[in-house]
Amino acid sequence: MTTHNNPYDYEVYASEQSGAISFPALMSKVYLWMTLALAMTAMTAYLVAGNESLVYEIVSNRVLFFGLIIAEFVVVRAISTNISSLSFPKAGGLFALYAILNGVTLSVVLLAYTETSVATTFFVTAGTFGAMSLFGLFTKRDLSTIARFLFMSLIGLILATLVNMIMQSDPLDSLLSYFGVLIFCGLTAYDTQKMKNILLECESENNDDVLKVALLCSLALYLDFINLFLYLLKFFGKRK
Repeated sequence: MTTHNNPYDYEVYASEQSGAISFPALMSKVYLWMTLALAMTAMTAYLVAGNESLVYEIVSNRVLFFGLIIAEFVVVRAISTNISSLSFPKAGGLFALYAILNGVTLSVVLLAYTETSVATTFFVTAGTFGAMSLFGLFTKRDLSTIARFLFMSLIGLILATLVNMIMQSDPLDSLLSYFGVLIFCGLTAYDTQKMKNILLECESENNDDVLKVALLCSLALYLDFINLFLYLLKFFGKRK
């Protein structure tokens, strides 16, 4: 499971902006950046997976593997906590770096599954993500009421996953996968609604500010998509 460190610091930052960029334009930027990040991750994973010596080095060298994971966490935190002081090119560069690092670590996981099953899982993820995002965008229900439950469940999921790394229980792994899918479906809907509310109030004459807000929104959705994909892969992925 990749880091889910949703950059909700953008709520404070975005609320301080004022100006005249339309809501549809801001939303288009959100999904554009998310799509570009996913494309970078997929391309990186494909290229790394094709280099057997590099994959072997990543798998066999625990310092390198966990170093990559730590680096991902550091980059996400750097974006979310320092967005107000970063220029858009720097923030965008960090997002691109995170997408690439994520692709490197995911290449190891994807090698265990057939290309067909990975592609199938990707399309299932895209459909599920799209449906939940549309639900979050158009529902009249305030999803913030379930936010605390979702985040508590996410913490429990992470802890249980760490425990199962020692226990190696297949039934527990399957149960955790079900919960993972449900949690990230809920987070996708919640994140979309939260960003909708923020972007409706976030209008700025400063294009740099607008792009940074869109970037943070994209990062949150990107994290939801990647995690949802990894959990669905356990159901639809066929091992080589």
